[in-house]
Amino acid sequence: MNAPQRLTAAATATAPRRLAVVGLGVISRFYLAAIEQDPTLRLAAVCDLTEAGLAPHRAAGVPGYRDHRALLAAHRDLAGVIVTVPNDAHAPVCRDLLTAGLPVCVEKPLATDPAEARALTVLAAERGVPLFTAFHRRYNTPVLDLAAACARAGSPVERVVVRYFEMIEEHVGGDRWYLDPERCGGGCVADNGPNAFDLVRLLLGEDELAVAAVRIDRDRAGLDRQAVIELAPAANGPRPSGPRPGATSARPAAAARRARVELDWSYPGELKDVEVTLADGRVLHADMLAGSEGFKASLWHEYRGILAAFGAALDDPGAHRDGGLAALDLVAAAYRAERSPAVPRSLPRPAAIPATPLAAPAPQGTPTILTEAR
Repeated sequence: MNAPQRLTAAATATAPRRLAVVGLGVISRFYLAAIEQDPTLRLAAVCDLTEAGLAPHRAAGVPGYRDHRALLAAHRDLAGVIVTVPNDAHAPVCRDLLTAGLPVCVEKPLATDPAEARALTVLAAERGVPLFTAFHRRYNTPVLDLAAACARAGSPVERVVVRYFEMIEEHVGGDRWYLDPERCGGGCVADNGPNAFDLVRLLLGEDELAVAAVRIDRDRAGLDRQAVIELAPAANGPRPSGPRPGATSARPAAAARRARVELDWSYPGELKDVEVTLADGRVLHADMLAGSEGFKASLWHEYRGILAAFGAALDDPGAHRDGGLAALDLVAAAYRAERSPAVPRSLPRPAAIPATPLAAPAPQGTPTILTEAR
């Protein structure tokens, strides 16, 4: 099962969709490459605070702006806008775009404050345009293969463990705002947490989740660099609208389904994987970096998947169900739980060594089965 490579079939029968990109930081190159590689898309304009960021695009004939409002005034025919500015600017930029009636694809997190995220969600509904939060890991090929294997397994998903380890300084490039909690919204929980929480929802189901236990370790400056977060279905959480991957009539009781997210911003190297335990005892595993040679190499195909899914939301806005608010609620809940005496905090640090030894590598595109059914 591979991530979609084209925006939509419908778009190929018409003129290319004109997209603008607001924010030309370290992540923007993945969006720009995906646009360039897709004949159904056209880069109509870019916006950044720096002349250095705008210069190569202007040289290529793409209009560049220092203010997103000036871009809006000059380009009324955009099919959508991609927002990849620092996290603290997501809400005001998205609000202006949605108010103008433009569909928005915004890099996770949707905002730094759940109240702002809720206001954006309401505004998008009022304007009748998609608000699409980009969680790139859900378009990762090994993750998609894992989700497909869960759906075929004939046994429900009982537990999900997501590990997201990296040395953050190696990933941010010149975007040092990631290390500023005020601009980032926090540390590893605020920025990597949303991707991990979204994978839990993808594989465990979209029931409302609650933080059952948490451990957050901070550096001397107060920045959270490691975290372990245990999740469980909320007591009165709604059921998902459709079947979750692997769902059968023998669905585990809500109390039996659990997830653990392990985050590390001080890991020497990079480790990003997902482990799924099925109700029959089988354990499936996906290495998110498998098959992608080179630093951040998996992001190229993941961001093509983002634009394909954004295109589907443009084609059928009513069918899109955005997960941005749900992920941000879990970020906020984890930080609240850190301060709450009622939430257990005696968890071990993130573990770099898998609890279950990995089997021999499976062929590419096949999730590794770690254990057989009981």
